[in-house]
Amino acid sequence: MSPWQTFALRILFPAALGALIATLILLLFPEWVLHEERQPAGSTPVDQLTANTAEPLTVALPVAPSSYASAVKLAAPAVVNIYTRKTVKRRTNPLLTDPALKRFFGETEQPDDRMQSSLGSGVILSPDGHIITNFHVIEGADEIIVALYDGRDAEATLVGSDPESDLAVLKIDLPDGIGPAVIADRSANAVGDIVLAIGNPFGVGQTVTMGIISATGRNRLGLNTYEDYIQTDAAINPGNSGGALINAKGELVGINTAIFTQSGGNEGIGFAIPAEIAHRTMRDIARYGTTIRGWLGIEVQEASPELLESLRLPGELTGLLVTGVFPEGPAEQAGLAAGDIIVGLNGTDADNAVEAMNRIAGLRPGDTISVDFLRRGERLTTTAYAGLRDQPQGVSE
Repeated sequence: MSPWQTFALRILFPAALGALIATLILLLFPEWVLHEERQPAGSTPVDQLTANTAEPLTVALPVAPSSYASAVKLAAPAVVNIYTRKTVKRRTNPLLTDPALKRFFGETEQPDDRMQSSLGSGVILSPDGHIITNFHVIEGADEIIVALYDGRDAEATLVGSDPESDLAVLKIDLPDGIGPAVIADRSANAVGDIVLAIGNPFGVGQTVTMGIISATGRNRLGLNTYEDYIQTDAAINPGNSGGALINAKGELVGINTAIFTQSGGNEGIGFAIPAEIAHRTMRDIARYGTTIRGWLGIEVQEASPELLESLRLPGELTGLLVTGVFPEGPAEQAGLAAGDIIVGLNGTDADNAVEAMNRIAGLRPGDTISVDFLRRGERLTTTAYAGLRDQPQGVSE
C-alpha cells in the first residue's frame, strides 16, 4: 500500500468510526450525556440561586380593583343636580326711546327682564335633607330645583351661605330611600390615592370620572378667603361644581369647587374643598344660620430672612411678624403686641400666614390657643382664647 493509504487506515478511519458511534449514542441514549453542568468551585448551584432569589421576585404588590362600580353605587344616590333660575334686568337700547324714531316706528315694547338659567351639582349631607353646594352655583338665584339620582325633582330653599369658603347649604324634603353621603377620614387621604368625581358636567346628566389626589393643602390660589383645597386630576368640568369627590370605598373626600383652565374645559387640575370642612359648614349654617369661625384679632406677615436680619435675628428662623393687634381682641388680652414674632400655635410651627389663618378659623369661640413668640429676642409663651369671627376682618386673624 502507498503511504497515503496507510495514513487513512491508521488515522482517519478510527476517527470517523468514533464520530459515528458518538452520534448513535446521542440519538439512542441521550440521558447518558445530558447531565448537570459542573459548577465552578465556590459558586452557587443554579437551582439554589433561583430558590434564594424567589422571595423578592414574587413580592405581592397592591392590585387595583378592575371596577369601582361598588364605590359609585354607594355614593351616587347622595349626589344631586342643581338647576337655578334668576331674573336679569335687560338693558334697553336708548335709540328705542328717541321721540323722532317713535314717530316713524311707533311704540316698540321691549321686555325689561329675562330669565337666566345655570346648573351645578350638590351632595346630600344629612338625613334631614341638607345639601352642600358651592356658593357660586346658587348666587343670586330666584329659584333652585334639585334633581335627585332617581329622577325625582324637589324645590330647594337656601338655608345659608358662606361666600368666604364658596359654600352654601340648601334644604329639601328628602324622599325615602335616599341617604346622606358617608364622610371619609381626612387624615387617611394621601397624594396618589384613587378618587372619583361625580357631578353633572355641561348638563349631560350624572357622570363619573377618575383620577388621583395630586396634592393637599393647596392655598394662595386667589379663589376665596379661606383656601385649603385638595388638588386632583380627575376630570372636573363646568357643571361639576358642588359635586362629590369620593375615594375608592365610596366615601366623600371633598366637594368639587374649581378648575384651572385656559380653554374653559378640564386640563387635569381641579380643586375640591375637604369634606370635613364642608360638613362642618353645613352643621354650622343649619344650626346657627352662619359659619362659626375662631378669631385671634391680629394682622401678620411672614418673617422673611431680610426682615429677620434687620431685627438682628437669625435668618434661618421662621415665624409670623405681628403687624397689628385689634383693640380688646383676644391677642391683645393675651399680651401680644405689634413687633412680636409668632413661632408656634398650639404646639405647631407657624411659618405660613394662610395656614395659620385656617388653623385659627377652625377653632370654636372660647377654645384656647397656646402662642409661642419672640419679643426682643426672648422666647415667651402666652395663652389666648379664640373669639368669634362673625364678619370679614380683611386679611387678619
